Amino acid sequence: MGALKKYPHLNAEIDGDDIVVKKFYDIGIAVSAKEGLVVPVVRDADRLGFAEIEKEIGNLAGKARNNALALSELQGGTFTITNGGVFGSLLSTPILNTPQVGILGMHKIQLRPVAIDAERMENRPMMYIALSYDHRIVDGSEAVRFLVTVKELLEDPESLLLEG
Repeated sequence: MGALKKYPHLNAEIDGDDIVVKKFYDIGIAVSAKEGLVVPVVRDADRLGFAEIEKEIGNLAGKARNNALALSELQGGTFTITNGGVFGSLLSTPILNTPQVGILGMHKIQLRPVAIDAERMENRPMMYIALSYDHRIVDGSEAVRFLVTVKELLEDPESLLLEG
């Protein structure tokens, strides 16, 4: 939530001619079900701890796979996260879940060679992340700064706990 709080236009929507910036964080989590992809919503995710978020995602994913989601559990998300990495995807372009203006795609963590200096290489776990966004609200500069913030938070879990 830290990155969304820092870049609030990614947690907004267009309503007619108005930009509505949401002050709450109802995060859609893409889940693969028998009939296809569904996006149930974790309500007030910024008020939950990691364990509570994980539990709620598990609960919603179970309901999705058992075709037991209520319509209300699929509506009203302010931002979506999708993880193609669980299927082995190294990179993809996530599609916006309108009226949301942003979706974060996370991909497979895989060892890749990284240059330590001019002479040394090390294999390190790397993951690509991708952001699709509505350019009517979010410009490229803001989108890249958002991604850098997500990267920094993921690389420093202590700050993620404090920022989230």
